[in-house]
Amino acid sequence: MSAPALARTKADLAAVRAGLDARGGPVVLVPTMGALHVGHRTLLRAARTLAGPDGSVIVSIFVNPLQFGPSEDLDRYPRTLEEDLTMCAAAGVDLVFAPSAAHMYPGGRPEVTVEPGPAGRVFEGQFRPGFFDGVLTVVLKLLHLTRPAVVVFGAKDAQQLALVRRLVTDTDLEIAVEAVPTVRDADGLATSSRNRYLSAAERTVALALPRALRAGQARAAGGATAVLSAAQEVLTAEPALAVDYVAVVDPGTFTAVRPPHAGPALLIAAARAGGTRLIDNVPVVLPAGLAEPAGTGPADAAREGRAQHAADH
Repeated sequence: MSAPALARTKADLAAVRAGLDARGGPVVLVPTMGALHVGHRTLLRAARTLAGPDGSVIVSIFVNPLQFGPSEDLDRYPRTLEEDLTMCAAAGVDLVFAPSAAHMYPGGRPEVTVEPGPAGRVFEGQFRPGFFDGVLTVVLKLLHLTRPAVVVFGAKDAQQLALVRRLVTDTDLEIAVEAVPTVRDADGLATSSRNRYLSAAERTVALALPRALRAGQARAAGGATAVLSAAQEVLTAEPALAVDYVAVVDPGTFTAVRPPHAGPALLIAAARAGGTRLIDNVPVVLPAGLAEPAGTGPADAAREGRAQHAADH
């Protein structure tokens, strides 16, 4: 197990990156904010497989201030570089790029940022204004700096994944975007660096989120309204969980699906357990030929569910 090269500046990155092409295989990037966990390990292993024996894996570790709102957890976001480097070494990572915020944004907040478009202004974009502007801006910078053939993201951040795909398409980047399925802890909670914030009692509350998604997924044969109703029933049974949204959406556009939509969709949700905000999703396949009464489509049910949850609190 050899330690990966560590680059803290763009110049260091360029110097190491220049040697990677000589290997002849693809360069694969895994962008992260560090505090690596078992879910990240899965991403690193997938990247190593995609790179092959002659390719290279680059991991970026950067807590991006552009994607944190004024009242969010930028200052307390876990930073565990030494442990992260150990995991990267075990996974066969060749290069870790871990710049400071001052190095990435030497003039402070950049004047030119990436506007995420309609799909970036709903759900996470609505509840975290400016979030996707920050995400896509740093992703674009990292893609330019590392010049990968492939970039790997986790499917848990489904809206982010959809927007990165759109970014790559709309800016004509010749980069393949690969998704790795969500990794879950033994109790069903999707792995996240923020899970360490949860107390034991809060984690018990948080488990209503994956339980609701499983309940909705099990009702896919009944259509989008049945999926959403089943998820809402579980969520409303856990009043300590503050739900931001739950919806059935198109996985590419993140618009709420309506009849006659059939085929792949996503059941998505975001909620807070104590002071910790969690997001999650599961895929669903909706059948063709179902008719749903007016006023009971997934968008209407999502609105009703949010209003009911607010009333319960």
